[in-house]
Amino acid sequence: MIKKLFGSSVAAAFVLVAIFSGFGSRPAARAGGHTALTNSALPVDSSSYLPPSDGIALVDVKRLLTETVPRILAGDPAKLIQANAELEKFKTRTGIDLRAFDRVVVGARYTYPSAKVTKLETVAIAHGTFNANTITAAAHNAAKGNYREEKYRGATIMIVGINDQMKLLGLWDIKLNDLAICVLDANSLAIGSLSTVRAAVDVGPKGNRVNSDLLSLASRDPRAVIGVGGNLPSALMANLNLGNDTIAKDVGSIKQVYGSIGSTDTDVSLVLVARTESAEAASNVNDTVTGLKQLGGLFIGRLAPDRKALAQSALDNLKITTRGTEVEIKTQVAAANLASVIK
Repeated sequence: MIKKLFGSSVAAAFVLVAIFSGFGSRPAARAGGHTALTNSALPVDSSSYLPPSDGIALVDVKRLLTETVPRILAGDPAKLIQANAELEKFKTRTGIDLRAFDRVVVGARYTYPSAKVTKLETVAIAHGTFNANTITAAAHNAAKGNYREEKYRGATIMIVGINDQMKLLGLWDIKLNDLAICVLDANSLAIGSLSTVRAAVDVGPKGNRVNSDLLSLASRDPRAVIGVGGNLPSALMANLNLGNDTIAKDVGSIKQVYGSIGSTDTDVSLVLVARTESAEAASNVNDTVTGLKQLGGLFIGRLAPDRKALAQSALDNLKITTRGTEVEIKTQVAAANLASVIK
């Protein structure tokens, strides 16, 4: 069980950050062919369209695709070719070229359809240079007949039937069924389920201040490639099965998490901060994470050689620091070692 807990904790740390951070601020050129939802001549912050969210991710797509991923896969040309092929597949099946975006803001909200069941509803607001007419035509052609449109509050939402397993950003496996797409303004595109895209249209370009706290957390590191900020509601904690009462109590004391993934020419770094309800709770979380770190060394030897090198490096560089009610976990690994976890 300890092995399972350690593996789940490390995976959760990377997933939390990878799903939710600082992004580039350069504006993209205004493209023609759009029917915008606003008449303002000023550029709209894409995050303004986010519906109320439990978690937010800010992703610098340009840096991720042109710097971080190539560095990770530089030693494995076959995987780099595969990642680029997956980007092309996504474009072919959806009509969306992810390389046309400079940044993406992702909003996630937890729902609880029944006891012990938690679902994640997400919407991505992509910012970049594109043409609405081109996207509409591409989506229509890609769907091969499985395409429809819905008019909603002055916007046109395209619904494309995918029903396929794909790799998001050429890296992470996802199952796509119906994908809703809506041009929000000259440089912003909403992508998600029909309900979450409708919610983005409802919010509109003026936005709201509901997400301001999480946006502030997610953008703590302006140099990050990916950053996150998230609340951990009590309902979510109640649905988690951690298999250990002490760990469950410590995790239950965490009210918010935030962090980032950064990259240099040689390394990829991760920072994850857990914000707890009290200094005593933070101390307990520190003790639990420190214990898991010590136990982790016992299981690294069972991993395949390439993953063993990655895990050992992450563990050796792992630093745990408590400041008041917050516990910070930091580590870094050689970018080339991450290729082993990309299938």
